[in-house]
Amino acid sequence: MINVLKPGIQTTVQDNGRIGFYEIGMPPSGAMDKYSFAMANLLVGNEENAAALEITYMGPELEFRTDTTIALTGGEIPPKVNGEPIPMWETVAVKSGDRLSFDFVKTGARVYLAVAGGIDVPVILGSRSTYTLCGIGGYQGRALQANDVLEIANMHKRPIPPGTRIPAELIPTFAKSHEIRVIMGLCSYRLTEESKRTFLSIDWTVTPEANRVGYRFKGERLSFVPREQPFGAGSNPSNVVDLGYPIGSIQIPDGIEPISLLNDAVTGGGYATVATVISTDLNRMAQIKTNEKVRFVSVTLEEALQARRQTKADIAKARDFIGGN
Repeated sequence: MINVLKPGIQTTVQDNGRIGFYEIGMPPSGAMDKYSFAMANLLVGNEENAAALEITYMGPELEFRTDTTIALTGGEIPPKVNGEPIPMWETVAVKSGDRLSFDFVKTGARVYLAVAGGIDVPVILGSRSTYTLCGIGGYQGRALQANDVLEIANMHKRPIPPGTRIPAELIPTFAKSHEIRVIMGLCSYRLTEESKRTFLSIDWTVTPEANRVGYRFKGERLSFVPREQPFGAGSNPSNVVDLGYPIGSIQIPDGIEPISLLNDAVTGGGYATVATVISTDLNRMAQIKTNEKVRFVSVTLEEALQARRQTKADIAKARDFIGGN
C-alpha cells in the first residue's frame, strides 16, 4: 500500500479513460498525456490500462509500505526518494518505508507515477479514472488528500529490472512556447476569413483557467460572420444549434478567449467549435502551463492520422525495447 502524506496541488488516479459513454454526457476523463501514461506503465511491466497517478504542477509526498518498482514520466517535476534525486523515464526500485517527494516543476505540467500492479480503486463504467466534477471513479471520486491510503492492484504482466530506461529519442521535451496542431472545423465557417487567419497566426497566452476541463487562451478578439441566428441557437454570433463537442474542440464564446475542451469537459452545447486539437497533440496540451504561449497550426486529416500512427509506433518501439532488456 501507499500512504499519502501530502497530496500536492491535484493528484488523481487515472487510466486510459471511461470510453463509450459520451452520448449520455459522460466525458472520458483518463490520463491527459496518454503517451507519458503509456510509457510509465511499460516501465513497470503493467497492463496498458493499469491505473496510475496523474500529478499536476506540484507533486505529493508518498510513503511506500511495500517493496515495489515505480516509474515517473511526463513533465519535469524532479522526484526524490528519501531526499535523494531519482531519474524519470526509468524503472526505479523502492522499499517499504521509502518516501517519494518532488521539487518544483521545471518544464511541462503533469507527471505520471506508475506502480508495478497499478493503483487499486473500484471500476466505474469500465474505468478507474477520476472525474471530480461528478465525484466518481478514482479514489472516492476526488483528488488525493493527506492520510489517504492507496492499495496496489494486480495488473502486472512481468517484472522489469530497475534501471530500464526509455530510449532518449522517445522522451519528449517541453518548452514554454508550443505549436499545437488542429483540424479546422466543425464550425470554422462561422469565423470571418480575417479572424481565421488571426486564429492561426498569433501566439495565444494560456490563462490561469487551465485544468482537466479545458484551457482558456488570451489574445485578440475574433469576429463571426453576421447572420440571422437560426431557431434553437442563442443570440450571440458565437452560438449555434447545440452540437457535440469533440475532445480537444476549440470554441470562442463571443469571440473572446478561445477555450479548448479537454478530458473532463461537457460533451455538447451551443458554441461554435472552430477547430479541434489532433489526438497526438492532446498529449502536448497536457504539458502546457499557465502563461505559456501556444500557436495553433492547421493540418489535414491525413497529417493528423500520420501523427497518430507515429505516436503508436513510438510506444511500440519502447515496448519492444523494454521487452528485449
